[in-house]
Amino acid sequence: MLTRWFRKSIIDIGFIGSIVRWVILLVFAIYFVIPMIWLVLAPSKDTSQFTHLNPLAFGSFAQYFTAMKNVFGYQNGEVFLWFRNSIFYVLFSLLGSLVIGLPAGYALAIMRFPGRSLLLWLTLITMLLPTSAMVLPTFMELNLVHLVNTSWAVILPACFFPFGVYLTYIYYRTSLPSELIDAARVDGANEFNIFIRIALPLTKPLLGLLAFIGFNTNWNNYFGPYVLLNDDKLFTLPVGIQTVLGSTSALQPGFNPNPGAIHFQYAEAAVAGLIMIVPVVIIFLLSQRYVTSGAVTGAVKG
Repeated sequence: MLTRWFRKSIIDIGFIGSIVRWVILLVFAIYFVIPMIWLVLAPSKDTSQFTHLNPLAFGSFAQYFTAMKNVFGYQNGEVFLWFRNSIFYVLFSLLGSLVIGLPAGYALAIMRFPGRSLLLWLTLITMLLPTSAMVLPTFMELNLVHLVNTSWAVILPACFFPFGVYLTYIYYRTSLPSELIDAARVDGANEFNIFIRIALPLTKPLLGLLAFIGFNTNWNNYFGPYVLLNDDKLFTLPVGIQTVLGSTSALQPGFNPNPGAIHFQYAEAAVAGLIMIVPVVIIFLLSQRYVTSGAVTGAVKG
């Protein structure tokens, strides 16, 4: 009798736990999905419909195409130039951060050399500093070598990614079997060969995670390029779009110094948001399968 009651209690607790989990997941889904649905539907409504229609209502395809035409036709398609600049900056910044961050994290995790602890602490401190605090020193350094208002002003600072270095350090420190390293050293391999032939091939999950984080960080970087660039032909997509939206009534109702020249309202602002989000979603879908753990599980048999 007691055993039957105990089993029934366990089943009831498990059923209640499942309901609680589903409720929590549903709340998070509503919290994240509804704004995305609203953003997709927003360009279909004109300014008056934003206040009179249901937030998730669809306006018209004509308004949708008009909003897209206004955005992509701004200054003879300058948005495409900003998009191309952002892709260029992000890809080279990501490549540079991986080329620098992976060997640096490996060296901090595996090798022993004077000043290692100091470098590790400096990496951690730099990672914790807000990005805005580093803009002025970065500007002064780049201005000293005459790189301000160039593509390098955006790419070079992004190549030094302390979070990526520290994440690589943690990954190699916890996931790379020491037996593999010792066996390679016994066979006469140097540290460079060990990194290239053993450590690097085991970092597929780490590469996926770093690629997504690095892309997302650099793609959404606004303050750095805003300070370091003053030529609109070099603008990134966030800087260019924010500059346009800040000059219209899209984000500042009642303010539009030149309403006849720029046709950016709420619908156009929503299209700009979609342009910013879609590449991040695509990169996430491509990299999520690699953002896993346990890549080296079973590499060493016990």
